[in-house]
Amino acid sequence: MIDLNFIGRFRTKAKYKKTYKDAKISYLNRIRWAVSMFYFGMGLCFATWASRIPDIKTALHLSDGHLGTILFALPMGQLVIMPLSGKLVTKFGSHRILIFSLLFYVFSLTNLGLATQAWQLSLGLFVFGIFGNLANISVNTQGVYTEELFKKTIMSSFHGMWSLAGFTGALVGLGMLALELTPYQHFLIVASIVLLMIGFNFKFLIKAKETIQTEKKKLFTKPDSALIFLGIIGFCCMASEGVMFDWSGVYFKDVIKAPGPLVILGYTSFMIMMASGRFFGDGLSHKFGRKKVMQISGCMISVGLFTAVFFPFIIPSTIAFMFVGLGVSTIIPTLYSIAGKHPTIPTGEALTIVSSVSFLGFLMGPPIIGYIAEAFSLRFSFAFIGIFGFFIALMVTKIKAIQD
Repeated sequence: MIDLNFIGRFRTKAKYKKTYKDAKISYLNRIRWAVSMFYFGMGLCFATWASRIPDIKTALHLSDGHLGTILFALPMGQLVIMPLSGKLVTKFGSHRILIFSLLFYVFSLTNLGLATQAWQLSLGLFVFGIFGNLANISVNTQGVYTEELFKKTIMSSFHGMWSLAGFTGALVGLGMLALELTPYQHFLIVASIVLLMIGFNFKFLIKAKETIQTEKKKLFTKPDSALIFLGIIGFCCMASEGVMFDWSGVYFKDVIKAPGPLVILGYTSFMIMMASGRFFGDGLSHKFGRKKVMQISGCMISVGLFTAVFFPFIIPSTIAFMFVGLGVSTIIPTLYSIAGKHPTIPTGEALTIVSSVSFLGFLMGPPIIGYIAEAFSLRFSFAFIGIFGFFIALMVTKIKAIQD
C-alpha cells in the first residue's frame, strides 16, 4: 500500500476521489500507463511532422533561410498561448485541457500535410504550436501528479515515452517514404493511431484541481527567480533539441550528403539515444545526483555537436548525434520535476514559467540556424548551438534548487 496523503493538496471531482489513498498498485500502474500513452501520442505527432521536414522543404522549394522563417511559426504559437496555458490548467484541470488540446494537436498535424504554399505551412505550424503547448503543460502536470503518487522520481521515464515515440515516428516516416506516401496520407495514418490511444486511456488521467493559494500579482510582476534560472537551462537544452528535430535531416541531406532514406539516420540516432537516456535517467540521478548528471549531459551536447561539425561524415556524425541525444535526455524532465513541486506556485503555472523561458530555445534555435546557415554555412550554425551545452554545465553549478 502506498501513502498518498499528498492528495489532500488537490480538490478532486473524479469517480475515484476517495480511493487514491487506498488505491492498489495495479490501479496506480494503470494511471502511469495512461499518462505515458499521452506522452507517447504527443511525441508521435511531433516526430511525424519532423520526419517529413526535408520532404516538405523540397516540395515547397524552400531555401534554408526561408525554412528557418517558417519554422519560427511553431514556437510563436507556443509562446502566444503560454500566458494562458498554466491558468487554464489550474482552473479547468489538467485532464480536461490535455484531452482537448491533444485532439486538436492531432487535427493540426493532418492540416500540415495539406500545405501547398509557404504561408499555409506557416499558419498550420502556428496552430500546431498553440495546441502543442497546451498539451505540453497539461501532460507534464499529469506527470508531476503521477510522480507524487509513486513517491519517487519517474518523470524521466515519461519523457522517455515521448522520445520513444520520436524514434517510432522516425521509423514510420522511413516506411512512409519507402511506400512513397504523401505527407498528408502519412499524417492521417498517425492521427488515427493517436486518436485510438486517447480513447483507451483518457478515463485514467488524474482528475484534480489544485488548491494552492498564491498572489497572482506577484507571479506576473516578479516571477520566482529559481524558476527563471531553471528556464534558462531549459532554454539552452531546448535550443539544442529543437535544432536536432528541425535540422538534423537537412544536415544529413545537405552537409553529410547521405543517400536516399539514410537522410533520416541522424534524427533516428538522436531519438534512440534520447529515449534510452530518459529510461535510464531516473536511476542515474538517484545514483550520481541530479547536479552531476546534468553537468555531464551539458558537456555531451557540446561534444556531440562539435564532432558533427568537424567530422561531417555519416558514421562520426551519427555517433555525434547519439551524444547529443544522451545529453538532452534528462535535463528537461529534471527541470520539470523540480519546478512542478514548487511549494507556493501551482504545478501548471510553475511549469508554465519554466516552459516560457525554455521554449524560447525552440523559438530562437531553429530559425537562427537557418539565418546563420544562409549567411555562413549549416556547419557553422551547428557550432554556434554547440556552445550552449557548456553553458548548461556552468549554470547547473550555480543553482541551489538542483540538489544532489
